[in-house]
Amino acid sequence: MLIKKRFLGLGTVLLAVVLSSCGNFNKIVKSTDYEFKYKKAVEYYEDGEYVKAGTLFQELVNIYRGTSRADKIYYFYAKSMIGQKDYLMAGHYFKTLIKEFPTSDYVEEAQYMVGYCSYLISPNARLDQAVTQEAIDALQLYINLYPFNERVDEANRLIDELKDKLVYKSYLSAKLYYDFEKYKAAVVALSNCLNKYPDSKYREELMYMLLKSKYLLAMGSVREKKEERLSSALDEYFSFVNEYPESKYKKEVTKFYDTTSKMLNYKAESNIN
Repeated sequence: MLIKKRFLGLGTVLLAVVLSSCGNFNKIVKSTDYEFKYKKAVEYYEDGEYVKAGTLFQELVNIYRGTSRADKIYYFYAKSMIGQKDYLMAGHYFKTLIKEFPTSDYVEEAQYMVGYCSYLISPNARLDQAVTQEAIDALQLYINLYPFNERVDEANRLIDELKDKLVYKSYLSAKLYYDFEKYKAAVVALSNCLNKYPDSKYREELMYMLLKSKYLLAMGSVREKKEERLSSALDEYFSFVNEYPESKYKKEVTKFYDTTSKMLNYKAESNIN
């Protein structure tokens, strides 16, 4: 019974502290002493209370617009949004800072953070990758503008990671046609993927799928298109074995070659006769 009373007493004290804290914050929000409000906003930010800091900085953005402190408030507001994991809004305010205060001491970091915020909200590779490309462009701009900054190595690492995602997206899109046996579309998509990302880590598999797609497309073609498509498949075979002579697909692609070359030879002999 005594223990229960002690817990109840502790709970009452904690509730009183919370209510007091909320009451103090509400007084700050309602205050018209903007210097005091600014000071408290910075304190909240430094203490990691980003929601409270963001609430105050949001108001102060308009109050201090056009003053020498305006860029600093934009900066702190954007950083408060990062603390709240609202990376979309954070990126927006970093962009605004760069646009409105191009000579600010915060511009260099803001440029990096624009790319970093887009990096953080870059979606799964199976989804639209417009934001991923935006992140790459922003980080590359940062590198171009500040090539000797200490963040350049990190920016390059993030760009490599984002580019890998674009490669994987392209790979998945091309492979989808192949998996659904849409070989004509697969030939186009796989070729585009290889041309766009020639150094892809999926290159061997992509080249194999392209060869197989051309082979199966040829095998299912009408007479008028068969010879041309068989020749294309044969050319693809030579490209593949030249690049990957010891490929794990070697046995299967050799069968493609045997069948294709025999059919072309038969076709050639028929034409001679």
